[in-house]
Amino acid sequence: MEQQADGGIRVEALTAEYQAQAEEWARRLDLPLEDDTAGFAVQVGVDGLQIQQLGPQAPGPVRVDFVEGAAAHRRVYGGGSGQMIAKAVGIAQGVRPQVLDATAGLGKDAFVLASLGCQMTLIERQPLVAALLQDGLARAAGDAEVGPIVARMQLLAGNAIERMRNWQGEPPQVIYLDPMFPHRDKSALVKKEMRVFRPLVGDDLDAPALLEAALALASHRVVVKRPRKAPIIDGPKPSHSLEGKSSRYDIYPKKALKP
Repeated sequence: MEQQADGGIRVEALTAEYQAQAEEWARRLDLPLEDDTAGFAVQVGVDGLQIQQLGPQAPGPVRVDFVEGAAAHRRVYGGGSGQMIAKAVGIAQGVRPQVLDATAGLGKDAFVLASLGCQMTLIERQPLVAALLQDGLARAAGDAEVGPIVARMQLLAGNAIERMRNWQGEPPQVIYLDPMFPHRDKSALVKKEMRVFRPLVGDDLDAPALLEAALALASHRVVVKRPRKAPIIDGPKPSHSLEGKSSRYDIYPKKALKP
């Protein structure tokens, strides 16, 4: 597995009772259990799987939690189908499109759309991020309120461009892209997840190929989430955009979504 993190990555159990699970994740991720030079640790404990950057200035651990915290707050208070992301993918009265989130990351946007009733397929190519997402989905499946939502989220690991080019079965109506891109603005690195993931994941320098594959596959539209002032992805121009305070959604329609 390719790693971009300085110092490598190890897997560790936070308490002895999770040692067997740590060994299993180490085997699945092809990572060592002991590495004194590691810059990151994949940790297994009572709260599930998390990634902890190591070192004196490191932020706290990153994990996926769909039941509590920010995801729960947005599910309850986020604005429902009036949210910009809902409008961008075409949610309307009687319309809940099937959506492929080809750059799933920690699954935050996919969870919002699933909570609004969309059937979601998620693709994540970075194995560590996919592992966090898989663990978060598994833990949420047992929750009475959130379980029915994550049941609408199917996770696929692997390269999204290859998976879209070799898609089997009915194509998704909407494909949603939120590629990482080179940052010049240091304030964009403040978020804990970004500080942890940028060394691991890097930038999506193949974003034009990602867009091209998405446009070839989606039956109804492609939606690209971008920082508000970022340029559009190289390729065809979007027909229009929805702009918020910090983000915008570039929309590439193919045909209308109908109830």
